[in-house]
Amino acid sequence: MPNLNFILPHWMYWGALLVFPLVAMYLVRRQQRDGPPREPILFNAYMFWLTAGFMGLHRMYLKSWWAFVYVPLFIAALYTGGQEREVREDVSRTYADLERAQTAADVAKPADPATASEEDRKAYADATADLKSKQAEFDAADAVRNTWHGRSRIIAIVLAVLLAVDAFLIPPLVRKRRARAAEAGYAVDPVLPEPPVAAVGTAEDPTLRVHTPFTDWIDRINTQAGLYVAYWAVIAVFVYYYEVLARYVFNSPTNWVHESMFLMFGMQYMISGAYAYREDQHVRVDVVYAQFSVRGKAIADIITSVFFFIFTLTLLWTGYRFAADAVNNHETSFTEWGIQYWPVKLSLPIGALLIVLQGLSKLIKDIMIVRGSVRPPAAPTATSQQVL
Repeated sequence: MPNLNFILPHWMYWGALLVFPLVAMYLVRRQQRDGPPREPILFNAYMFWLTAGFMGLHRMYLKSWWAFVYVPLFIAALYTGGQEREVREDVSRTYADLERAQTAADVAKPADPATASEEDRKAYADATADLKSKQAEFDAADAVRNTWHGRSRIIAIVLAVLLAVDAFLIPPLVRKRRARAAEAGYAVDPVLPEPPVAAVGTAEDPTLRVHTPFTDWIDRINTQAGLYVAYWAVIAVFVYYYEVLARYVFNSPTNWVHESMFLMFGMQYMISGAYAYREDQHVRVDVVYAQFSVRGKAIADIITSVFFFIFTLTLLWTGYRFAADAVNNHETSFTEWGIQYWPVKLSLPIGALLIVLQGLSKLIKDIMIVRGSVRPPAAPTATSQQVL
């Protein structure tokens, strides 16, 4: 297969992190408003065509027998790619031998052939013969590589033509499949209820059911921030899929996938911390805490909030200093990709600020519970959660 030499531009990386969650949130809300979709979905068909069309997955999604045309071509592409990888090792080895033989021939060549001794002439003749032998070995290995590369190129062209044709055929195929599904009575897949799962150790914080205008404002900010960065995980699916495809099908491993994703997940970890705290989803040891009454839990949370604010305010201050230095120095990574580091370090004070605000929201609610200003309702059971 042809090599993929694509390197993700920096503007595309940051643009995807900013825009993709907004598009995903819009599509989800629109789907919730419109109800269950009719299968097959045109967007899904094109998504399969774009990401796995070379395997015929879009045709399988549309229940078309033409999918089996793609399968042998894909297997052939994998086979020719594997053969090309193996031959590339022989080409590299024979090329290194050829360079060493060329160097030896250059060293053995007499400065003046007319006055060279018989021994020097013999050494030069041996070096020249070895050079010709190494050249023949390299040419043979390179010819085999070119043969497999040509075969893989032909397969790639055939797949590209099939995909180009299917790009125009997908809309009528979707309409045809929908009509057949409607006739068969399964135009819409049934929506099965999720099995009830008891919340043990999490979602037990009584402040979850206490509301004030100010704390609700903080909760909304952190909820939206958490939902926003949650969609970054979807980006990782596509990016790692591209890495596997580029590495094992196109023989083109990347130098940016791993770095881009661990930086993205680091920023996600910082920004989503407040959302996890708001939803009471942080891991904790609460063997004693779980036995307290609602008021007892609120008192314990007020006492331990001192340590919480010491840590989070320290994180906010130190994170601000790290981010300020990175912004002022336009800090970038030391890798070949050279991505900007200052947006990554900027997530430190942003995440710390969000979690400080969430801690303030929780402290206000705990104080209200202790003072008796509010009486939070009982925690919903697993069954009632499912109904809600």
